[in-house]
Amino acid sequence: MISIHDLHFSYKKKKVFTGLSLQLKTGHIYGLLGKNGTGKSTLLRSIAGLLFPDKGKVEVLGYDPAKREPDFLSDVFMVPEEFYFPNVPLSYLIKHHAPFYPRFSESQFNKYIQEFEIPSDSTLQNMSYGQKKKVLISFGLATNSSLLLLDEPTNGLDIMSKSQFRKVMAGALDEKKCVIISTHQVKDLENLIDRITIIDEGAILFDQDIEHIAGKLSFRISHDSEEIKHALYSESSLKGSAIVTTNTFGEESKIDLELLYKAIVTNGPKVQSVFNA
Repeated sequence: MISIHDLHFSYKKKKVFTGLSLQLKTGHIYGLLGKNGTGKSTLLRSIAGLLFPDKGKVEVLGYDPAKREPDFLSDVFMVPEEFYFPNVPLSYLIKHHAPFYPRFSESQFNKYIQEFEIPSDSTLQNMSYGQKKKVLISFGLATNSSLLLLDEPTNGLDIMSKSQFRKVMAGALDEKKCVIISTHQVKDLENLIDRITIIDEGAILFDQDIEHIAGKLSFRISHDSEEIKHALYSESSLKGSAIVTTNTFGEESKIDLELLYKAIVTNGPKVQSVFNA
């Protein structure tokens, strides 16, 4: 689906990527995690063909995204963090934009709009930022494109809308589709993604599927001072210390994405050594 090899990219004199390589496959919802300014949006835009690498190779669906070929553009949809909508009704959006996507389903679009509780009789400029984002997400899903890129999709969504987003996304994946969700709000992706890629300062710090993480790491509350001392990561909480440790005994624990992210950023080499063992 996506093959990135030795990617170099910079904004004038600011280097973002210096030799990044990554492989992404169909049938997965990837969580691209990292704090703001680490290169997540730049990576998504490079995949979408909106930015062009200084060096290296990006191949998506067998295409070079930089060439912007029609068959490629009709099979990829990106929901950016920032966007602009003209003051038009939803029917205009369907009439003038859906024809660019041969597998677009109006019935699916209407279903998502209903699930997101979007007023179908309102024009786009009369909607809130969160409502506009949900319209764009609904449209992206209804294109049935092979690749869906979502950049900070939960920004601007309230608690109920985030729950709706997770529900809609969970039912949208199939074995022929790849979804990449970029976010710094890691809690919003729990129970949704099946592979985690953490990026920091333009480099891939961590790239593992959820099942493998659950087998290698344990997430729990501890009151044992020695266990806390030797944990891969720990932080105080009202109930005790929340820790990330090696899953020595093959126990089952719920993955805490926020704790995992902090463990990778603060103690990456040691966490990675657990997976390399």
